[in-house]
Amino acid sequence: MSESPLSAPVLFSIGAVDVATPVVITWGIMAVLVSGSWLLTRHLRGQDSMRPPSKTQAVVELVVGAIEGQVRDTMRTEPSRYLPLIGTLLVFILFANWSWLVPGIEPPTAYLETDAAMALIVFCATIYYGIRVQGLRRWLAGFAEPTFVMIPLNVLETFTRTFSMLVRLFGNVMSGVFVVGVVLSLAGLLMPIPLMALDLLTGAVQAYIFSVLAMVFIGGAIGNEREPPTKGTE
Repeated sequence: MSESPLSAPVLFSIGAVDVATPVVITWGIMAVLVSGSWLLTRHLRGQDSMRPPSKTQAVVELVVGAIEGQVRDTMRTEPSRYLPLIGTLLVFILFANWSWLVPGIEPPTAYLETDAAMALIVFCATIYYGIRVQGLRRWLAGFAEPTFVMIPLNVLETFTRTFSMLVRLFGNVMSGVFVVGVVLSLAGLLMPIPLMALDLLTGAVQAYIFSVLAMVFIGGAIGNEREPPTKGTE
């Protein structure tokens, strides 16, 4: 990376507002994901259809089913309420981590601002779902467990665990891009290929870990007010 990850390079300005390169790349990834989602789902066939589902639909259903199963197993609740958020986080971060495969593109997750935005989404979602499921009074009372002496530590934990998500994602993605770039400049074109394959694996693992942590934090916020699994899914 030619620029410091702590200061994203400005690509252009709209009036007094500077638009950084990671923001434009993020817009591009969002456009690709929205367009791809529309293309993949515009001809879905329901269970009452006389024709069998296409191979593409079968793959999409397999992926969605896997995410649903992970949400159900991790949060011990019905996944329908949380699937859009968790699935979007997983797919977006995965594509963002792998965006370096496009020549001239640096992953937006290698910049602190993008990772901070992802962590902030999880932070807000944790509060939202906690209050929605438990109610404001019971959610606030959770900070006093197991005793009121723990209130400062429990409040601090809410912020520190969000910060840890940010640092984990940022550090792993940024370091991977940096190492591949250094090896490429020193050893030529073919030598970094094993590192590039490892970086792809790391990007997928980091997307998965971030999503699982989001499930754990939201699951902790909703407490014991969990919807029981439906029959046949236990």
